[in-house]
Amino acid sequence: MKSNQRNTEAVKRLYSISEDIYDQLDQGKVPKMVLPLRTKSNIKFDPKTQVWKYGGEKGARTAKKVKGAMMLLRTSYMLELIQDMIENNKSSTLREAYYISEGWGKAKFHSQDESNLLAEDLEIVTQCLREDFKLRPEESGASIIGNLDIVETDRKGKQKRLNCSDDVGDSGYGIPYNVEKEKIEIKGTGAKFVVAIETGGMFDRLVENGFDEEFDALLVHLKGQPARSTRRFIKRLNEEMHLPVIVFTDGDPWSFRIYASVAYGAIKTAHLSEYLATPSAEYIGITASDIVNYDLPTDKLTDMDTRALNAELKDPRFNTSFWREEIELMLKLNRKAEQQALAKYGLDYVTQTYLPDKLNELGLMKK
Repeated sequence: MKSNQRNTEAVKRLYSISEDIYDQLDQGKVPKMVLPLRTKSNIKFDPKTQVWKYGGEKGARTAKKVKGAMMLLRTSYMLELIQDMIENNKSSTLREAYYISEGWGKAKFHSQDESNLLAEDLEIVTQCLREDFKLRPEESGASIIGNLDIVETDRKGKQKRLNCSDDVGDSGYGIPYNVEKEKIEIKGTGAKFVVAIETGGMFDRLVENGFDEEFDALLVHLKGQPARSTRRFIKRLNEEMHLPVIVFTDGDPWSFRIYASVAYGAIKTAHLSEYLATPSAEYIGITASDIVNYDLPTDKLTDMDTRALNAELKDPRFNTSFWREEIELMLKLNRKAEQQALAKYGLDYVTQTYLPDKLNELGLMKK
């Protein structure tokens, strides 16, 4: 669906929300919006799409309480803002939307968490994306480097063809917030797989060592917890170019969740898992077993780390023998390790030994 078509459809679906609220009021009912509960207990594995989605548990945002009534009032203001932006071909960041509400009187948001939550609610109800609402994130997307040919349409509507190795600097091609086909066409690649890397330091190490060229890889810097555009672009590379995806992170509970968001989908965006997640993505980040087998330098787990690991043992996305064993071993060791800990064995060790060994185990390369 073209961008303007998606925007038009978004307005249509948002208008139906206003109609539904009006109809409830006209019938003398207390208006409400019914939404899936966004909790770990309400995400279910969908065998058809191989991703985690919200289950059948529902909650209501109702005007019976002041908090619910304010939410519905803010929804009306937000619907008007979105329609105005689409009609005038404007967009705003989520942060700007929060500050715009300062002009809404009593309906203004008290924190950006409230405005972000409403944007997510509207996505769930309409089954549209916030990008279709002309709402964009504050953070930028990731960087990618490697033999990938794309055609990008700039803000003036002109198309520019470039190669993400030959036509970019050492920092790679910066992925924009909108990565749909009307913005970026993926034309071809000489790569054999995608390596999604958590930290900038390790991304730079692989680039400097020429890992992308030597092993025919596309390197993606996730920038920590990856932005939605990053996950979407990785998914497109997997589906359209048939490239295996591997995720290379630090060895701690927060990094495990980075992998989970790429492969399974994040809990807060489970309504978009089918759009963002790459279920076939493999994890080759630092594990508790690596800490032992490679005798890596480590740090002690914090109390917060321990709580996070115990929570992951109850998280359905980590309900496999591999993850249970690795999480339990990390708790037993009471240690965590960074990707850069591999530098103990020299700056070339990660690209000449560690990653080739891991990729060979997955059948993606031969040393």
